[in-house]
Amino acid sequence: MKITQIRNATQHLSYGGTRFLIDPMLSAKGAFPGFPGTINDDLANPLTDLPLPLDQIVDVDAVFVTHLHEDHWDSAAVDALPKDLPIIVPTDLVAEGIRGAGFTDVRVVGDGLEFNGISLVATDAVHGVEAVTQAFPPEFLHVGGAVFSHPKEKTLYLVADSVWYDKISEAIAAHSPEVIIVNCGNAQAFGMGRLIFNASDVHEVHKAAPEATLVGTHMEAVNHCVLTRSGMGTYAEQHGFGDKMLLPADGETVAL
Repeated sequence: MKITQIRNATQHLSYGGTRFLIDPMLSAKGAFPGFPGTINDDLANPLTDLPLPLDQIVDVDAVFVTHLHEDHWDSAAVDALPKDLPIIVPTDLVAEGIRGAGFTDVRVVGDGLEFNGISLVATDAVHGVEAVTQAFPPEFLHVGGAVFSHPKEKTLYLVADSVWYDKISEAIAAHSPEVIIVNCGNAQAFGMGRLIFNASDVHEVHKAAPEATLVGTHMEAVNHCVLTRSGMGTYAEQHGFGDKMLLPADGETVAL
């Protein structure tokens, strides 16, 4: 398994001989406004340039999209990706949006999907603390993750945009992942709190899976994320799991 951090939650995943592109946000730096009602919403997104040429980023076997927010699936991705490329999604609701953009090979993981010898199972996520989930309709915050498994690979859990809650601990208990991708930028909505993992949420993941390697993503690329890689790394060291926490820079590849 190799994971290349591209930008925000966008990553290349080489797994079981298949090349996946995860949550593509492919717009040029500053292409769309900051998310209204969130911290630093005067800043235009994305905050950084892509670290790789666009044609190299989209040269994959399949795409995995956790949800349809612009920092995970933007108009640049819709334009750049071939419409017949397999797009894998956790749920039917995400699939509807992808098909509506003209993609013809959209596959829903649900309770189980086989793709190129890789087994996938969808997992639940909750995109924000209670104040956030009460403020927005469920379909707006709809998101899902997945567990990837293959006979020749470590089991991988892609958590997606979430805060820590019981369904994540249940997924860890059920699947015993050896690698867990955590979206941990601590994105903040004014007056409501966090939308995704903060450092203490990541700590809960470590406590639930102390032997797993954690790969941090969704940091330093959109206006409302306030937790930096250095901040997450310092927290992990101070709380005894620095050796289990990887925080690849944009363009960096880690082998697992």
